[in-house]
Amino acid sequence: MTDLYRKQRLKMVETQIRARGIEDRRLMKAMETVPRHLFVDEAIISQAYNDSPLPIDEHQTISQPYIVALMTEALELTGKEKVLEIGTGSGYQAAILAMLADHVFSIERIPALATKARRLLEGLNLFNVAIRVADGTYGWRDEAPFDGIIVTAGAPALPEPLTAQLAVGGRLVVPVGGRFTQTLMKYTRLSEDPNDLKKENLGGCRFVDLIGDHGWQAF
Repeated sequence: MTDLYRKQRLKMVETQIRARGIEDRRLMKAMETVPRHLFVDEAIISQAYNDSPLPIDEHQTISQPYIVALMTEALELTGKEKVLEIGTGSGYQAAILAMLADHVFSIERIPALATKARRLLEGLNLFNVAIRVADGTYGWRDEAPFDGIIVTAGAPALPEPLTAQLAVGGRLVVPVGGRFTQTLMKYTRLSEDPNDLKKENLGGCRFVDLIGDHGWQAF
């Protein structure tokens, strides 16, 4: 069975990631290595490497593999960075980041998801990820500044606390827009002024809501 999943991972990377223009070799190696099937519900494990997002517990989702790759590549990681993730979810994105950055700090607002993700990451010997249960829209000020920030939920606007915690030269990737469709945006901080940002449009996307004081209010 392990060999089967290995083949599925290789096929996923070749047909969904490399074929769509992702060029970061370290990233593709990480996605060939991390067992994505461990991060989905056992009932839908056969769909783990499909070209689509999938539901996880607490009405959340694990992102489409290509979107994970696109957002991660946009951070331009070399292996020495400190990265902040907003929205731990299943823990899959954090696992990919853990293989590409020095330290990963991940915030999840739902305790059950944080607990499960922490257990999965430890089981994979990925001990360079710290997980906190909190309102992710405030960031993690005690550990700032961050070389990269990735937001894995859709925001109505760029949360101001996050830009303040981004290092000069750092990259922030976040879906911004309405509750049903967003634009994936990449921001690069250019100076000591947290509002001095280079903006890049990475295309359309759809994420679950970023719930918090600097995001959407819960229904």
